[in-house]
Amino acid sequence: MAQPLVKKDDDRDDEAEYSPFLGIEKGAVLQEARVFNDPQLDSRRCSQVITKLLYLLNQGETFTKVEATEVFFSVTKLFQSRDIGLRRMVYLIIKELSPSADEVIIVTSSLMKDMNSKTDMYRANAIRVLCRITDGTLLTQIERYLKQAIVDKNPVVASAALVSGIHLLQTNPEIVKRWSNEVQEAVQSRAALVQFHALALLHQIRQNDRLAVSKLVTSLTRGTVRSPLAQCLLIRYTSQVIRESAGNAQMGDRPFYDYLEGCLRHKAEMVIFEAARAITELHGVTTRELTPAITVLQLFLSSSKPVLRFAAVRTLNKVAMTHPMAVTNCNIDMESLISDQNRSIATLAITTLLKTGNESSVDRLMKQITNFMSDIADEFKIVVVEAIRSLCLKFPLKYRALMNFLSNILREEGGFEYKKAIVDSIVILIRDIPDAKESGLLHLCEFIEDCEFTYLSTQILHFLGIEGPKTSDPSKYIRYIYNRVHLENATVRASAVSTLAKFGALVDSLKPRVFILLRRCLFDSDDEVRDRATLYLNTLGGDGSVVETDSDIKDFLFGSLDVPLVNLETSLKNYEASEEPFDLNSVPKEIKSQPLAEKKAQSKKPAGLGAPPSAPVSTVDAYEKLLSSFPEFSNFGKLFKSSAPVELTEPETEYAVNVVKHIFDSHVVFQYNCTNTIPEQLLENVIVAVDASEAEEFSEVASKPLASLPYDTPGQTFLAFERPEGVPAVGKFSNTLRFIVKEVDPTTGEAEEDGVEDEYQLEDLEVVPADYILKVPVVNFRNAWESMGPDFERIDEYGLGQRESLTEAVNTVINLLGLQPCEGTEVLASNSRSHTCLLSGVYIGNVKVLVRLSFGIDSSREVAMKLAVRSEDEAVSDAIHEIVGSG
Repeated sequence: MAQPLVKKDDDRDDEAEYSPFLGIEKGAVLQEARVFNDPQLDSRRCSQVITKLLYLLNQGETFTKVEATEVFFSVTKLFQSRDIGLRRMVYLIIKELSPSADEVIIVTSSLMKDMNSKTDMYRANAIRVLCRITDGTLLTQIERYLKQAIVDKNPVVASAALVSGIHLLQTNPEIVKRWSNEVQEAVQSRAALVQFHALALLHQIRQNDRLAVSKLVTSLTRGTVRSPLAQCLLIRYTSQVIRESAGNAQMGDRPFYDYLEGCLRHKAEMVIFEAARAITELHGVTTRELTPAITVLQLFLSSSKPVLRFAAVRTLNKVAMTHPMAVTNCNIDMESLISDQNRSIATLAITTLLKTGNESSVDRLMKQITNFMSDIADEFKIVVVEAIRSLCLKFPLKYRALMNFLSNILREEGGFEYKKAIVDSIVILIRDIPDAKESGLLHLCEFIEDCEFTYLSTQILHFLGIEGPKTSDPSKYIRYIYNRVHLENATVRASAVSTLAKFGALVDSLKPRVFILLRRCLFDSDDEVRDRATLYLNTLGGDGSVVETDSDIKDFLFGSLDVPLVNLETSLKNYEASEEPFDLNSVPKEIKSQPLAEKKAQSKKPAGLGAPPSAPVSTVDAYEKLLSSFPEFSNFGKLFKSSAPVELTEPETEYAVNVVKHIFDSHVVFQYNCTNTIPEQLLENVIVAVDASEAEEFSEVASKPLASLPYDTPGQTFLAFERPEGVPAVGKFSNTLRFIVKEVDPTTGEAEEDGVEDEYQLEDLEVVPADYILKVPVVNFRNAWESMGPDFERIDEYGLGQRESLTEAVNTVINLLGLQPCEGTEVLASNSRSHTCLLSGVYIGNVKVLVRLSFGIDSSREVAMKLAVRSEDEAVSDAIHEIVGSG
């Protein structure tokens, strides 16, 4: 009996994997859609065909204008059926097809009839569909019915009207704002969902009026909200009001805190958690204010529901970053979560304990983590490794135990990102804890003996070359380095040769032994390895005698290149072979802006839609070198992107200014490239004064004026702004060029001693969402799309209004997003009515983004677009949609 049961289960598994839509084709389904025209309607078959059509639409299949129109008109005939199930499918397909304005009239009367039907299901769905497909003109005709629906006794109908209002607020805000009285009445409804949707709509109506939102929160926090969902919304709005009033409130007199604390005693768990999280996120929250929130979160840690345990431990994890002592009371409860079946909960518990633990608990935690690490995925392991690194920097005396733990897990199986996180952690510990240097370097040496990742091997070898010669016994590392010359690929061998040369240059006693090894490398099969060995032998002194290496040679071979590569390339091209050697000091260190003559020549060219944008003046590397050379900007981190120059003056004006926007993780630096075109003037103390009143999220942190700006000699002045990290903040900046102008004698070329302060108004500058996106192409878009997976995929449709052509619409969206077109899809066939465009790039934070755009244009030149986004982060997918929605 047992055997057939197992087989039956296996069959059932096979059935679970089978899709009823497997292999369906658009053409066949459109043929089946003719069943809608049968005199005797088969409701079941019609529903099945509509289901297939909906599946095709949701899979990204595009219907031509003719196909969509035929399906739409056929579907309208199904209104004569009385079958409730079929009617619901009809509503869905009409909403998905999004008929054009001249087609909507066909179904308007049927939908309005359903909207006043006695069947509540008809009424609710008809409201949703009508609001989705109608324009502002028809909306005014049905506005009276929508107002009545908002206060309808049936909660399904009321919710449908309120949700439709939320959607309509994006397209017809003036009409929706007239519903305030009815929405206010719906907020008092006894139905939980109605109250929730009404509160959401009322807040959106008033969201731009800070005083109105404050009054709304004040009136509702007195106890009129019964719905737990609405209560959660109210807590979020209350937090927003607290944040906005934080600047005016005195310490200890925080508004609405009592309300948030009262919500901690609510009977609904979601409300309790929302209130606790809101309290923990208050700006400048004190330990006394945190205590009640921490207490309820501690109770959630022992809940039988995994979602509550996860929510609590994640919130406590965030609190531990700023108030670790407040979370220590929960440590015993969190230690029990290390063995939780949900690995996400266990990982968060471990990392929180590592943040809140004291020095005496480190050894115990390490034992628990050792057993735990083998059961979790690499992404969770990376989080644990980063937490251990922070703990080691917090308790440097415990470096032996923590370093041994890192070295042990370095030997285990794991992917590149995981291994890189461990290596980075060991490197940071070596740099910050002097006692850990020698043991850490030996651990890294042992790792490269069996390392499968070329990048990590080269990075470790480079680091060995910096730190190894400074140790008490540098000779013990030579064996590990030379082994790489025999056992690795060409890239690692070349890196090993450079590291050996560093030991020879920096440790004079090792020079003879190193030179013997370098001579052996002269016979390597790879030309890069041979060239490096030859360079180092000839430069350092091929005889290998024990003499001190000249400091200039050390700087030349191993020092950082402090000139922009573009300038170096230009100087080398201009260098003429002669007896005098090329002088690296002659290379200018500042990036020259576009010469004035070129600018004037360019300005005479027609600037149309087809004209290519001006290219960036240099690579990001060159810009990064320039910016890092200034102490004011050196701590901003890695440069993410530099924009093309944006002109702030008209051609032929007395002062020519363009600006390059440099984007960092939490800063933006404006590089103003200025040129003085008046021979009789010398400008001094040149700076651009910026009014950032229309860019509220930016705050000025540093500036670098230009000391002198002679005639026709380009120069740069810089201005740096701080912005919230991880937020693609946008804004408009007003610019005024300020300077001291001195008259120049045209005969002698000397400037007068006294000058006059003057200013020159420049064009406004905008930071737009596309500035936070880097154009990065992919070779095979389909493979990249499939490998990215649908986990964080977001799909929506947009109406782009009337356009001159489909080409104009495609170019507008590409420029708005700032992504790289792939596989030539930015080029359209002439007179095409539909088009698919593929885009790729990297969003700030190094998040890869892939976009698939499907366009269609009708006879009235109305363009519709379907936008599908896949990325490595859900928030980034949503952000791309927000850019299009607000653009």
